[in-house]
Amino acid sequence: MLGLSAATVAGYLAAITVLMVTPGPDMMFVLANAARYGTRAGVVAALGVAAGEAVHVAAVVGGLAALISASPVLFTAIRWAGAAYLVVLGVRALRTAGRPTTTAPEQGGTTRHAFLRGLVTNLLNPKMILFSVAFLPQFVDPAAGNATAQLTLLGALFVVVQLTVDIALGAGAGRLAGRMSEGRWSRWINRICAVAFVALGLRLAAG
Repeated sequence: MLGLSAATVAGYLAAITVLMVTPGPDMMFVLANAARYGTRAGVVAALGVAAGEAVHVAAVVGGLAALISASPVLFTAIRWAGAAYLVVLGVRALRTAGRPTTTAPEQGGTTRHAFLRGLVTNLLNPKMILFSVAFLPQFVDPAAGNATAQLTLLGALFVVVQLTVDIALGAGAGRLAGRMSEGRWSRWINRICAVAFVALGLRLAAG
């Protein structure tokens, strides 16, 4: 497969599957959207996150990610931008935490924006840039053929696995939220998700 052995691909898939089921900002963002706005919003958010990761992969292949990771000033700027974005999302969610959550059609605007928010959340996470630079090349065999093609394949598999895991989690969280969409349960879901956003932003800012 583009110079990669079956054993290498299998080991790579096992490694990224473990990584994808480990809680992180992207997963929490997908779960929060699904819990607050329903399954559709969770799935759309997962698509946005995957699109962001695809950009990171393209940056690795083109060498851009290596340039960004080598610049402390740029890295710090991206880290703080990502932290600020998550905190803003959390504050906004806290402001509406007391309001009933619904997945009715009038919430469609939020669902439509879930993709963009997922995309931005992933793009502004500098750890994903550094991870892509550090992780993907480990499975490339320079003696096995075109390294760029190998990186492209590995990156594509990474995005597919991430999307599969996040969609499954988003769909599950959305269905669960649908059973608790009324009264105090809805308000508590909103509050928990809002606090999660702020906590993730502060954690990202702390490095």
